[in-house]
Amino acid sequence: MAQSGPILLYGATGYTGRLVARELRRRELSFVVAGRNAGRLHALVEELGGEVSCRVAALDDRDALRHAVGACAAVINCAGPFTRYGEPVVKAAVETGTHYVDTTGEQLYMQRIAERYDDAARAAEVVVVTAVGFDYVPGDLISWLTARDHEPLRELVLGYAVEGFGATRGTLHSALEVLRGESLDYHDGDWRPAGIGPLRASFTFPGEIGRQPMIRYASGEVVTVPRHTRTRAVTSLLTAADFAPNEALAPAVPFMMPGLALALRTPLKAVADLAIDRLPEGPSDEARAGARFTIVALAHGEDGRTARGVVRGSDMYGLTAVTAVHAAALLAAEGYDRAGVLSPASAFDPVEFLDHLGGHGVTYAVDGAAERAGV
Repeated sequence: MAQSGPILLYGATGYTGRLVARELRRRELSFVVAGRNAGRLHALVEELGGEVSCRVAALDDRDALRHAVGACAAVINCAGPFTRYGEPVVKAAVETGTHYVDTTGEQLYMQRIAERYDDAARAAEVVVVTAVGFDYVPGDLISWLTARDHEPLRELVLGYAVEGFGATRGTLHSALEVLRGESLDYHDGDWRPAGIGPLRASFTFPGEIGRQPMIRYASGEVVTVPRHTRTRAVTSLLTAADFAPNEALAPAVPFMMPGLALALRTPLKAVADLAIDRLPEGPSDEARAGARFTIVALAHGEDGRTARGVVRGSDMYGLTAVTAVHAAALLAAEGYDRAGVLSPASAFDPVEFLDHLGGHGVTYAVDGAAERAGV
């Protein structure tokens, strides 16, 4: 049985962790902050106004980590890159019977956790949900809503368009891990390495975004959607303009990506990590609030029918704090009874979750209906 108690926030002193802490405080939830640096943790407690406990637990200190996690009902892990640092917290959560969520955007890490911990999580009667931030809760939920009346699918296609996104140092480090590694494709009912060859594609977004050149996107929905939707394939795409210095060069980006992936498998990766460490920790509040995203899900049924779902929002890091806290709160609530490594659409009610996000500027629509703002 899952533990009762407060929510543990691990990696609380980073850029995203501090936003999550403020959201926990705003919702007046009982929580504990944790990490490896006592000085930074105590400074955060003072910033939050006191009355918040803290636990010092390094990732390589198994006993301290288990003690911190095991006293709580759920843990939110914000300490990335998760490919390097995420698994010890997952292991501690499953071993102590504590629900777990994290803010990763790293596809291969998500797949690894699903393969290694699903049976153990079910036996412990706890839920593990990776990637409960902007990437990829809205996309997974809108995929489920779009596909639900059209299964089985021939393919589900996701298109991401992002405007004004200023990445944190942590996100950039995670992006390097994603770009240098092999991404996954889901075709013919199975996951396989996607390879690093160029993918030439275009995608039509609603409104003024219009038709855009796209690149392959190693998004989490490639991992999560097949676990709740009957589909032969999942394809995820991102606007090429997000990687181009100007709009004119966007069509060339798909041909540049394989070379970048190969370069990041050389010592250039270490140089890039050092360069990132010299950047500002993350965007200002004003810049963060100005960022916008549009996610489109296209469900192509085996019977020839097609459905489209669209979800829009802003302030990706602020939204990540909202989604992570809401997910942890739902898991920690009395009576929650699911178990295993689950996707957002399997762990939570998709409509209710999206409606909750409506109070934070998220709108969604399916099949061209008027966009719905959550209550």
